[in-house]
Amino acid sequence: MREHFEVRDTDAGGRIGTLTVPRAETTVETPALLPVINPNIDTISPRRLAEEFGAEILITNSYIVHSTDRLREQALEDGLHELLDFPGAIMTDSGSFQLSEYGEIDVTTEEILEFQYEIGSDIATPVDIPTPPDVSRERAETELETTQERLEVAEDIETGEMLTTAPIQGSTYPELREKAARHATATSHDVLPVGAVVPLMNDYRYAEMVDVVAAAKRGLGADAPVHLFGAGHPMMFALGVALGCDLFDSAAYALYARDDRYLTESGTRHLEDLEYLPCSCPVCTTHTPDELRALSDDEREKELAAHNLHVTFAELRRIKQAIRAGRLLELLDQRARAHPTMLEGYRTLLEYATQLERTDPVSKGTFFYTSHESARRPEVVRHHQRLERLSTPETLFLTEGQPAGSDEFDASWRVEPPFGPFPRALSKSYPFTAELPDRTDRTALEAAAEGVRRLVEAHPESDVTLGHRGWPRGVLEIVPPSVSLVDLTVPTQ
Repeated sequence: MREHFEVRDTDAGGRIGTLTVPRAETTVETPALLPVINPNIDTISPRRLAEEFGAEILITNSYIVHSTDRLREQALEDGLHELLDFPGAIMTDSGSFQLSEYGEIDVTTEEILEFQYEIGSDIATPVDIPTPPDVSRERAETELETTQERLEVAEDIETGEMLTTAPIQGSTYPELREKAARHATATSHDVLPVGAVVPLMNDYRYAEMVDVVAAAKRGLGADAPVHLFGAGHPMMFALGVALGCDLFDSAAYALYARDDRYLTESGTRHLEDLEYLPCSCPVCTTHTPDELRALSDDEREKELAAHNLHVTFAELRRIKQAIRAGRLLELLDQRARAHPTMLEGYRTLLEYATQLERTDPVSKGTFFYTSHESARRPEVVRHHQRLERLSTPETLFLTEGQPAGSDEFDASWRVEPPFGPFPRALSKSYPFTAELPDRTDRTALEAAAEGVRRLVEAHPESDVTLGHRGWPRGVLEIVPPSVSLVDLTVPTQ
């Protein structure tokens, strides 16, 4: 059991939780963003991150501190919190990023973990090997083995109340990611990050990112706080949270600002292309695009970084509210329309609907059918699974709408796309109170037909008749041939 993490609310794979950070004497509500702080660069101060943006936790690179004489001496003398002037929790990376970028670093796991402890880090990271996408399986396995050996070494290092992480590697091999996650779960480390996904996100390979994270989640316990290393663009937060990630970090807010790039929850815009600022944050309500462009480089960078942070934290608050309301997948459906590859990522997520169903609440507010992807949501999967456990009468009439013409049957059930058949007594229960469009799309009909198939195959002793309203031939082919079909749109004599 990981005693430092508690889940309070869930929706699909997403959750609102509390991460207790003993050394900082604080708790962090998740999902949470850890803004990346480079101790050599002052774009937005850590104190301002806490007071203006509500940041409860941030991340900085202990290897940079260790490698810079001035920073190392000050951190050892005054502590990391004093060095950064931050009142919340501080997580430190180990230099693994530099290892992936430059091929080598001059510290060991033991040395850097001990250093992180000495400077007062609250959550420390060992030196793992961030294996990039698309490498050979042999390399991925070899580097994963090295990472796991280092995680085991890290367990024997005295860390007191400092939490430690167990990064999950494995490149783009889902089975290796799942194996790595099972190993990390078996260790005593507290936070379990999924690493080396930045190249996938940089190349807009969101579907493969979903495969990687979903595989890792299969190997993790429900009590594991999951950090998605390097993910900090608000466009992908809903997708990451729906997968079950709790912590995100990125320097995107500052790096994009340096390049005059303006973040939105649906993508990134260059400042030079904007005639209006589509945001109500303090930066956007006190400046026009022309006024921002007229600022000095340093001033413009700080203002854009502040805007980028406001948008980023606002999106996380929006996601938390969506989880509380049971509307996370509907928010994700909106966000997925921002880019074709994001939509591909959402559709890939729904391939794991059975996995998501395990943490999805049984009852919520109202199911909104917002696109044909809604037909593949966990609620539909759950209902189809339950059809096998329902009791059926000897003769059963399934029909859309009212049970007209069903007097000759023992019972009449409703058929509601995308869910399929259910007893009328459940009509006021979630998710059958769903808000559905009047014009049902083919995907919803196919899902309903699949529900009929599941019911009939689970109860072959029942004589079933389906009264449909003009379902296409291809949809009706999903229904078992033993089912009698009645087209209710055809007038009877």
